[in-house]
Amino acid sequence: MGDGVDEILQQWADARPDLDTSPMGVFGRLSRAARLADACLQRSFSQHDLDAASFDVLATLRRSGPPFRLTPTQLQRSSMVTSSAIAQRLNRLESRGLVIREPNAEDGRVIDVGLTDEGFQLIEESLPDHLRNERQLLARLSISQRKELASLLSQLFNSMENG
Repeated sequence: MGDGVDEILQQWADARPDLDTSPMGVFGRLSRAARLADACLQRSFSQHDLDAASFDVLATLRRSGPPFRLTPTQLQRSSMVTSSAIAQRLNRLESRGLVIREPNAEDGRVIDVGLTDEGFQLIEESLPDHLRNERQLLARLSISQRKELASLLSQLFNSMENG
């Protein structure tokens, strides 16, 4: 069963046999897979009245361990988005009562972001559904294929990030 990319590559091979178009095979498939995955993941998030960005913040706070508090800067580093994007996410989550911002107990100049009881409960409920959804997306790959794919994607990411 083809994914359409091979046909595109063949068309380029016919049109420009002098060029190596194999990178298009990698990035075309990555792009298509990312779009499909995002759509499937969003359906799961929406069942919990979340989006990917909100889930990311709640999950980051949850995995940080008790007392489930981080600074906005720590959250920004974890999600690799801009400080204004973090601020927008926190504003939405705070307005829903899922996180709270409070001065740090040791340094009042620093603000901590923490999970509320409602935020903790929501991430506890949504995480198993999210993981089940991801497992379904990978269901046709064996465990060894998943590990190999994760390793290759990690290598690609590091290669691209470190130029």
